[in-house]
Amino acid sequence: MILSQHIKKVYVPMTETAFYILLCLKTPNHGYGIVQKVEQMTGGAIRLAPGTMYGSLSKMEKDNLIRFIREENKRKIYQITETGLEVLRIEFIRIERLYSIAKGEMQNGNL
Repeated sequence: MILSQHIKKVYVPMTETAFYILLCLKTPNHGYGIVQKVEQMTGGAIRLAPGTMYGSLSKMEKDNLIRFIREENKRKIYQITETGLEVLRIEFIRIERLYSIAKGEMQNGNL
């Protein structure tokens, strides 16, 4: 899949908020569910603020990284799209590269 320049510019590298939202939306979820899942995944270290999270959901939907799939109990349920998965894959590769370099520096006594 070829990503547009806009998507690359805005999401690569991506914010921690965007990363967690896309990761959580590999299965359908709503905003509050995402907040809970991120808090659980990070052991409470990260708590997404509702304003930030809902603003990100809106922007990601507009950019076709996620899509609205249905409403349940007055909550919008979203899921990641193929474009979103590709951006997430690119970010995984970037993070792995950073980790590998840093680990090598630590092993060489440079950190």
